Amino acid sequence: MGLAPAPSGPASAPETERTGPSHAHWLHVAREAADDLATDAAVRDQAGKAPFDEVSRLREAGLLTLLVPAGLGGGGGDWTTAYAVIREIAAADGAIGQLLGCHYFLSWSAGFLAERPALADRIALRSATEQWCWGGGLARREAPPRLTRTADGQVLDGRQSYPTGVLVADRLAVRAVRSDTGEPVAVVVDPAGLGVVVDGDADTFGQRLAAGGSAEFDAVPVADDDVLGSLSADEDVLTPPAALASPVGRLVSVQLRLGMAEGVLAEAREYSRSARVPWHEAGPAGTPRDLHALTAYGELTVLTRAASALTDQALHAVHTGLARGEELSYEEYAEISVLAAMADAAASRAAQESTARALEIVGARSASARLGFDRFWRNARTQTLYEPVADRLRDVGDYFLNGAHPAFALPV
Repeated sequence: MGLAPAPSGPASAPETERTGPSHAHWLHVAREAADDLATDAAVRDQAGKAPFDEVSRLREAGLLTLLVPAGLGGGGGDWTTAYAVIREIAAADGAIGQLLGCHYFLSWSAGFLAERPALADRIALRSATEQWCWGGGLARREAPPRLTRTADGQVLDGRQSYPTGVLVADRLAVRAVRSDTGEPVAVVVDPAGLGVVVDGDADTFGQRLAAGGSAEFDAVPVADDDVLGSLSADEDVLTPPAALASPVGRLVSVQLRLGMAEGVLAEAREYSRSARVPWHEAGPAGTPRDLHALTAYGELTVLTRAASALTDQALHAVHTGLARGEELSYEEYAEISVLAAMADAAASRAAQESTARALEIVGARSASARLGFDRFWRNARTQTLYEPVADRLRDVGDYFLNGAHPAFALPV
């Protein structure tokens, strides 16, 4: 999908050890899955059904367990590979790209935040064995549910809305606060468990198949092993390696947006080559020599490739930061976080510009619901509304001008 010559990840990025299939293998699997999703993307978007079938397609392809270590029954892939997979899937179907990206981030965070390595391994093993799809979110948004210790154990109470995965998830990752201390913590919840009610009330105009909705928790029993760890942003709790969860998650959104931009340009290009549609009534009809179309394609290609190049820099920095582990400093984390913010801003502009202007390139026929060009714009606009680019630009500007470290914030 997309613009083939552009790399899916930085060629110079150092590779971490892995024992699973190669990056090339997973990219091939992702492209096959993307081609499958692309065949009926417009029809599925219009139907707007919960994406159980789409999750089954990802599960059958082995993509859900890509980030789980091979020794625990997973695909043994790293984030370089996961990002490339997200981008391929998003080019075909932005909503399913968001669903998969959210799943990767939350399933990885579950192990990353766990205070005991043995607990992280148990969760990863069970997630791989039972082929869990993860949904929910750990971002700080509305008032989070409260985790209260009682004489019989811990219970979770409250309500939270999520843009991704809640309708199809086998496990939810939930941000909660302890009632006694106010400490934010990450909690794993079975959405089919006692006291959990899931509602598909998202009703968004785009990303309809991202399975967003809300979950209500009424005295939901929470075992000690279901509390993964702290989400506190205090520097005495949050180490630089743990803080990398923020830019790692940020680059999920970046790859999603770049996939959308590349996907709409590829589809518009195919339509321009095969259809005889006039750009202007006075101009030549549908010809590849249409100067207006050529200029628009040129501008959008440059915009998307520039965002892709900046993303490669951020990905390389994140990859290096993960490899440094406990040796990572706060200053290094800040530089990585700012690079991710820059890539996020560039990818947001590329996605919004490409999905909007592609409609102009195709012309009046892009209004046809049958063609489904509008889904790219609706999906990109909905996704970027959850992560306003102004927030990222402020982080970049404050770091550039004042040397201020970006605040730790997990992506929505």
